[in-house]
Amino acid sequence: MRVKGMIHRIFTEMLRDKRTLALMFLGPLLILTLVYFLFQGNGTQTATLLVKNVDQSLITALKNDHLEIKATRASSTAKTQIRRRDAAGMLVQNGDKLTLTLANSDQSQSTIIKQSLQQAQVKLKMQTAAATIKTQAAALKQLQIALAKATGQAGIKGASQPATTEKAVTIKTHYLYGGADATYFETLLPILLGFIVFFFVFLISGIALLRERTTGTLYRLLATPVRRGEIIAGYLAGYGLFAVVQTLLIVLYTIGVFKVQIIGSLWLVLLINLLMAAVALTMGLFISTFADSEFQMIQFIPIVALPQIFFSGIIPVATMPGWLQVVAHIFPLYYGAQSMTAVIEKGATLTTVGPSLLILFGFALVFLVLNGQTMKRYRQV
Repeated sequence: MRVKGMIHRIFTEMLRDKRTLALMFLGPLLILTLVYFLFQGNGTQTATLLVKNVDQSLITALKNDHLEIKATRASSTAKTQIRRRDAAGMLVQNGDKLTLTLANSDQSQSTIIKQSLQQAQVKLKMQTAAATIKTQAAALKQLQIALAKATGQAGIKGASQPATTEKAVTIKTHYLYGGADATYFETLLPILLGFIVFFFVFLISGIALLRERTTGTLYRLLATPVRRGEIIAGYLAGYGLFAVVQTLLIVLYTIGVFKVQIIGSLWLVLLINLLMAAVALTMGLFISTFADSEFQMIQFIPIVALPQIFFSGIIPVATMPGWLQVVAHIFPLYYGAQSMTAVIEKGATLTTVGPSLLILFGFALVFLVLNGQTMKRYRQV
């Protein structure tokens, strides 16, 4: 009977909590639906390859649906042209020598270029072999005709066979980011770095304010002459200091342990992470106002925090359906992850990522204002 009573009590509490029921049953369906549409994109992953002084036969052999080839005559270095034109690599020919420079900021694009180059070499070898066989067949036919007309004189010579020689082409590969042994983890690392900072700051700030409410501390503060703005500022400053320490710890740990290569400015990497922490802090405080318990706050994670990772670049946004590409721009992590990747892997400057940082600052400001408005509902005097 006691067990039956416990079951009855749990069922009664759950059925009264309509918000928890909705999050429990509708949340997973929402995530599954989102994942379904994410993987319905018909876009093809492509890589842009700049070519300079490359034989037309090789360019023709390189062409495929996954490679976009752009000719260039600029005298600047491959490193400069790749960054200026946002290309995945550059191929330069000097006589029998080919020099391939890869940005290597996206392992999938580097793989496309390498595989395309290998397939092009195979095509050219097959074409050379086919031409040789054709020439030999023609020479053999002429020889048969000559033999048919032969009178047995030893001085008759068959048709001469043209000599076919294939020049040996050497390829030298350079990398702007990482190296030949780079893994896909290095491509995802800037995205994961931003997500980890965002996720944990969001979670801690939301639960911390929720605890302030459930223990009655927030209501006692609001009963005093302390202004709402001062309370919000106090929460932001208090939790913000911990967020700063956490961000510094995560970034320095990533650099020190994983030996991640940062082409751009380390200070800019820290600035981006701090802005993302600020957005997560203000968003966590705001979302916590809609939860009545830690259990409900945890249930907001699949709806608010988890979709952020889908639109951060782990799945290329360009390959998503058009309407999902629009949806991606309403998530703060999209701008943070794009900026992190640009600075770490492409050496982007503050001028380049400035617009994205302003958008992140705008997100933080909007949630800050919303926090001020929602705080009114808790004042009882």
